[in-house]
Amino acid sequence: MARQQFDLIVFDWDGTLMDSTAHITRSIQAACRDLGLPVPSNEAASYVIGLGLRDALEIAAPTLDPVDYPRLAERYRFHYLVKDQQTELFDGVRGMLQELRDEGYLLGVATGKSRVGLNRALDQSRLTSLFDGTRCADETFSKPHPAMLHELTRELGQDLGRTVMVGDTTHDLQMAINAGAAGIGVGYGAHPADSLVALQPKFCADSVASLLGWLREHA
Repeated sequence: MARQQFDLIVFDWDGTLMDSTAHITRSIQAACRDLGLPVPSNEAASYVIGLGLRDALEIAAPTLDPVDYPRLAERYRFHYLVKDQQTELFDGVRGMLQELRDEGYLLGVATGKSRVGLNRALDQSRLTSLFDGTRCADETFSKPHPAMLHELTRELGQDLGRTVMVGDTTHDLQMAINAGAAGIGVGYGAHPADSLVALQPKFCADSVASLLGWLREHA
């Protein structure tokens, strides 16, 4: 797998590496229900996946008084953590990451999760050692602001022109565009594939296997 276009491959976490879209969606809905708020549809709740928690809740619960955002966030975390350990990596993710690592690519994560949440997920999935750098929404600007990719490339000494962002949401692909990096969409996560294709990524994968196949051939 000779590196043709990229040296650094940055992955989103939820809905891209971890099969957690449905769990996050249900946790947002349950938190809104707890506070007596209108419960967002599956589509509306999944749309905010990938954003920082505060940004996500502002969109998912637009009628909530901002003073009550901490209460909603607490209820979301409660529902999420109840079944957090039941979420699993998509089939093929571990092998894909190991293969990319063995071929000499630098690997990163740019996620809407908190630092505590990502560290817990990396530890539970035993993937910490495979990544060279990670950025979380509570450390910098939320997607689609380009800061996560700017910071990761600076930290790792990489060129944005040799960097690709892989994600399941338009927030991921718009962040790549804003940063001047390439983007690859995955259509098996939170946002429908046609919304990803509209942002003209290099490729839109329908499975981890097809993602790895494209990376083997083109990355």
